[in-house]
Amino acid sequence: MLSQYSWKFYKNHRRTFFRLVKALEFKSTTNEQSVKEALQFVLDNSHRRGEFLKASIELDFISEQWRKLVVVKQGEKTKFVRRHFEACIFYYLAAELRSGDICVVGSEDYADYREQLLSWSECLPLVDQYCENLGFPNTASEFTLTLKSWLTDTAAAVDAGYPNNHQFIINDEGEPILKKYQRNELSVAAKALIEKIEECFPERNLIDILRNVDYWTNFTRHFGPLSGSDPKIERATERYLLTTFTYGCNLGPTQAARHMRGIVTAKELAFVNRRHVTVDKLNAALVDIINRYNALNLPSVWGDGKSAAADGTKYELYEENLLSEYHIRYGGYGGIAYHHVSDTYVALFSQFISCGTWEAVHIIEGLLKNSSDIQPDTIHADTHGQSTPVFALAHMLGIKLMPRIRNWKDLNFYRPDKDTAYQHIDSLFSETIDWKRIETHWQDILQVVLSIQTGKVSSAILLRKLGNYSRKNRLYQAFQELGQVVRTVFLLQYISDMQMIKEITAVTNIVEAYHKFSKWFFFGGFGVVMKNDPIEQEKVIKYKDLVANAVLFQNVVDLTDILRDLQKQGYLISREDVAVVSPYITAHVKRFGDYLIDMESVPPSLDEVQSLVLA
Repeated sequence: MLSQYSWKFYKNHRRTFFRLVKALEFKSTTNEQSVKEALQFVLDNSHRRGEFLKASIELDFISEQWRKLVVVKQGEKTKFVRRHFEACIFYYLAAELRSGDICVVGSEDYADYREQLLSWSECLPLVDQYCENLGFPNTASEFTLTLKSWLTDTAAAVDAGYPNNHQFIINDEGEPILKKYQRNELSVAAKALIEKIEECFPERNLIDILRNVDYWTNFTRHFGPLSGSDPKIERATERYLLTTFTYGCNLGPTQAARHMRGIVTAKELAFVNRRHVTVDKLNAALVDIINRYNALNLPSVWGDGKSAAADGTKYELYEENLLSEYHIRYGGYGGIAYHHVSDTYVALFSQFISCGTWEAVHIIEGLLKNSSDIQPDTIHADTHGQSTPVFALAHMLGIKLMPRIRNWKDLNFYRPDKDTAYQHIDSLFSETIDWKRIETHWQDILQVVLSIQTGKVSSAILLRKLGNYSRKNRLYQAFQELGQVVRTVFLLQYISDMQMIKEITAVTNIVEAYHKFSKWFFFGGFGVVMKNDPIEQEKVIKYKDLVANAVLFQNVVDLTDILRDLQKQGYLISREDVAVVSPYITAHVKRFGDYLIDMESVPPSLDEVQSLVLA
């Protein structure tokens, strides 16, 4: 079966594979050269059309499944089945490139990761201060000892608390079971408050919302000519707001201009997007909105900004596209808009990635690129965020990774040492931590972390390598071992603290609600991202987030006014009731009709919004 599938796919791309590998220069990043030597053997025999090749090299690195396909005996001679041999070597070349065991000279994403890191001599002056800031010991032995004590103490505490843990049990068959918690029903007062709020929300036009939020934040000040000079276009702020609306709602300049009664032409909208707006400028505009939003009183009712959730949602793309891939789970071709959303409901950062990308590599990168006043130190994610290298890197960067894990019972729990046994939870543990490996590679781990922290290398690029199994890469092995410690501690806390599970679920629900909220404004073009340029695709997602955060900002202002008016009417409004009210409200927003803008109307000052006091 494997032979049919491998050849069926490979034969249609054989010429392209050979053209590609002949054009690139490959280099092994370890002392083992077996895959590179096998690749050279393939190239040396690329002209042959016979069914078999003489087996003149060793293939110790291939799996038993591939060996059955590739290696055959003809009498006393051993030969390779040429077709399957070529497919096999290209398969292993791709795996080595993903893990970083083979690099492409002159590449960026597939360069030698060692050359991208700070040298150890550059790291040394930074080590003491970095470790002091994060509370880590500054020597390998003390760091490893502290890590071991952390795991030992956590496991002992969970074992001691097992008799009083009514949510987690290990049944007679030794199967661990985590009971589902009971969701708290909304109180009568909270339900009544939500109904009253929905009745009182004023009807808003999307363009008017953008105008109001720009008045309060001046986010359009970041838009302008690439040269940095003052814009020469007439009514620049108005043009920038109309462009934000056009691309943030996915209408496109032609369709939007038809509904603007001659205020602006399609050519003018396209010109502003092309010449006056970049990804960096959109990020800066988003930061302005986030920072001003964070200064409002009401968001503090929902959270303190110390937690955020990361998750992706699919957007459709045209098939003939560099980023477009078929997504098995969602179905259809598209890309993934990957968002980091604060526990205060505001979107902090977004990226547009391919469907085939391992989403976990972007969990940390989004936090590092977030330059707003809201700086979370805890990040939640779905099951894809539970990889051991991600846990390790997050821990070393001072980020607490707390994903929602669906298959937690299938993961390994690691003992501090082989002689340690537990009275109640001993059956959970299957393997033991290799502390010597962590201590030996402590310098390598710090070198990576300091290189990321100083901006020398992207965490996404490194995690893409560390997220792929490698039996040769010592960096992968070190991060895997460290990650096994951190993840085991998290899993022990996860099964023993029901409040933590509730918090994780609540924040991850916010990011999922944000996907639905932001897509509601992305109504043009049937929701298909119509751009083929990756940079323009990224800009479209940023525009969309700009519109969504602007509506969120306006909703919070209106919600504050409504709550204050209700208080004046004698309603007793508690903080607990307001905490369950979601600001992702869309029923009052007008999306369709003629798109007109009134730059003369001035919204009220935000100073009035700050006067709300909750019981």
